[in-house]
Amino acid sequence: MPNSVQKNIDDLRKVLAQAEEAQVRQTDGRNSEHGGGIEKGPAKVHGKRSDSQEKQSEFKEQKLDHLERYLSDYKKSLSESLDESKYDSAFILLDDFYLIPRSRQPDVIDYLHRLLRGTNFYLKIGTVRHRTSIIRNGEQTIGVELHQDVEEINLDRTLEDLEATSEYLGEMLAALSYTAGVDNPKDTLFNPDAFHSLVLASGGVPRDFLNIFVEAISAANADDQDRWLTPTYIWKGASRLSYRTKLNNLKEEASSDSSPLEKVYQDIISFCLREKKKTAFLVSQEQAQKLFSVHELILQLMDFKLIHVVEPDTSAASGRKGRFEAYTLDFSLFMEPRLRNIEHVEFWKVDSERRRVGVREAPDYDLARAQEAIDNDLQPDGIENTLREANS
Repeated sequence: MPNSVQKNIDDLRKVLAQAEEAQVRQTDGRNSEHGGGIEKGPAKVHGKRSDSQEKQSEFKEQKLDHLERYLSDYKKSLSESLDESKYDSAFILLDDFYLIPRSRQPDVIDYLHRLLRGTNFYLKIGTVRHRTSIIRNGEQTIGVELHQDVEEINLDRTLEDLEATSEYLGEMLAALSYTAGVDNPKDTLFNPDAFHSLVLASGGVPRDFLNIFVEAISAANADDQDRWLTPTYIWKGASRLSYRTKLNNLKEEASSDSSPLEKVYQDIISFCLREKKKTAFLVSQEQAQKLFSVHELILQLMDFKLIHVVEPDTSAASGRKGRFEAYTLDFSLFMEPRLRNIEHVEFWKVDSERRRVGVREAPDYDLARAQEAIDNDLQPDGIENTLREANS
């Protein structure tokens, strides 16, 4: 016999199939009967009179009204089911939260937070930072507040602190290698420069780090090279998981929002590789505040690992005033095959004053031209042509 949780699930499935909004007609009725009699001589007459009053009203009912009406019932059902189980707590994992339409994200997380608050259920949500809205402020605040209601755990590392990221990924690889009976994998499996190349190729993302590692081994085995990995095989492995794959992910996951992102990405590639012949660029912090929506696209490209932040707050050389954010293009764009006549900005190198010389000398990308690229009829599928022009 189904328990209360299963009954609620079945009920919600029926609600799911209904229209977003329904016209509801409700009838409130009242009936009353009155008895009476006349007695005259031997004749007796009895009768009943019925009065009927009805009131009809019409209103619109939203699906969300149903969820709100039964919130306390759902909470009680979950808690009772957990109490009846052999477990003290339970975890609810919601992945790819950013695929929910952004305008509705605060409502979804608000409801889940109210549903599970005060219970022994723990909620974990996997999402992409700059495609996520967890709170909406208005007459009534909807959603949750970071560091008040929820805490953030960043599973990816960035290239801002390359040394710390290398150490983190090295420890992860060592833990995995230990189970395979391989000690000290950085010295055993890589030549002196290959591990550094693997960290750069991955952009600090653990999943990409491991995938490129596996692809690099396959490439080396195909050439009968079984001593260790070299940077050449790292870049060959990275090319198999190239920017094309990331661009396809962007198209699939960003859906209708992908075109502006692709246009900005193509313009950045043209600016860096075809015009300035450098792999890094700067964005003015002042412009980022003025052109917030355009800057948001830069951050989303970073989330999709098509570009990587290397310094969130830096000055610029050549007397340029203000503060800047510094980014590098993903290495899969220019390392395999290696583009000619392009300056690879080695952002990890510093001068005697601990300043990142290559970063400070990178060209600054005007966000106004990004807006022009969005507004113009620039075809986002022209990225390949842009790369060919950059290599000519």
